[in-house]
Amino acid sequence: MYPKKTHWTAEITPNLHGTEVVVAGWVWELRDIGRVKFVVVRDREGFVQVTLKAGKTPNHLFKVFAELSREDVVVIKGIVEASKIAKSGVEIFPSEIWILNKAKPLPIDIWSETPDLATRLKWRSVDLKRPRNLVVFTVASAMLRSIREVLYGEGFVEVFTPKIIVTSTEGGAELFPVMYFERVAYLSQSPQLYKEQLTASLERVFEIGPAYRAEKHNTDYHLNEFISVDAEAAFMDYNDIMDILEKIMRRLASTVSEYAPKLEEVGIKALMELSNIPRVDYDEAVDRLRQLGYAVNWGDDFTVEMQKALMKYYGPVYFIVNFPASLRPFYTKRKDGEKSESYDLIINGIEVASGATRIHKRDELEEEMKKRGLDPRLFESHLSVFDYGMPPHAGFGLGFNRLVTALLGLDNVRHATLYPRDRYRVEP
Repeated sequence: MYPKKTHWTAEITPNLHGTEVVVAGWVWELRDIGRVKFVVVRDREGFVQVTLKAGKTPNHLFKVFAELSREDVVVIKGIVEASKIAKSGVEIFPSEIWILNKAKPLPIDIWSETPDLATRLKWRSVDLKRPRNLVVFTVASAMLRSIREVLYGEGFVEVFTPKIIVTSTEGGAELFPVMYFERVAYLSQSPQLYKEQLTASLERVFEIGPAYRAEKHNTDYHLNEFISVDAEAAFMDYNDIMDILEKIMRRLASTVSEYAPKLEEVGIKALMELSNIPRVDYDEAVDRLRQLGYAVNWGDDFTVEMQKALMKYYGPVYFIVNFPASLRPFYTKRKDGEKSESYDLIINGIEVASGATRIHKRDELEEEMKKRGLDPRLFESHLSVFDYGMPPHAGFGLGFNRLVTALLGLDNVRHATLYPRDRYRVEP
């Protein structure tokens, strides 16, 4: 039997000099220089050097060392010693080493070479051993916690809505069909209609969960399964919701900055400082783009290239507000006829969130559906809720994988997704 892990590798510091510890992880590196041998052990939090020295280390451990290979799973008990030679200023002199599982040679090189993305995703569970990936997904977890804390602090209740539905949430979007007993149903592309309905009872709700879009994209920023952060609040409009999003973004910048040393170690330049976020009217954005030489007409949506170009005027993070109603879903409240009370949040040129004030009166909602060629009868179960006291409300939908991609300056959303699902990938 082997002892339980007492410390993460990152916790092994010179302050523990003379302390017995137990670390557990994977063999990252082996070095043999005769009478002294080194094992670098990796766990989720970092690395620690284990030193075997003739005359100081029990003899049987040199035989164990000879059996070790990279990525073997090990538990090591030993005494911590401060060191002026070791890279981290500390090392462990082992009294016992347990090999819990032997590793075969890895199918990809996680130590130096960077195979193409397709190869890395084929062997994703192995690729995730890379220190860079460990940092990305550790930071992503901290970001999720921060988002939740801000929303709980604003009085939101976390909910979970169905992911099997009978009709499109947004109307006209392609859906993934599933056999639901004797009938065809669909995977939900958004919790939009449910979270709107919940404002009539719980008032402020949010959900963090998977969403599915059967769109045949093949870009660096689209997935067909992604994690969506959705929020909706009664008695708020789109300006109120943007205020909340600003709080979330400032909190996220602070959260990411806490990981600055680790991010720098793996070569990631993240967005760590954030002041007030500009709110740019759609009309102004069109004018700016025309000044920059883009052939954009009023009513056009903006490309990633255009959104990156606007950073020249507004910095890395900004809102675009008051989009043409024709560009937004049917449940978006109109503003001055052809425009709408809506917004997109752009980070480093990537749209990470969008939202709006919603229509809260049934007759207006039905009329908007008809303008879009939608049959209100197909939405009767949703529309009926508007007969029983639907409050004014507004909200947002945020693509979490895109958010991580944008804040950490990654070049592909798949780097921010554990096991991506896109048009051509359904495994591993």
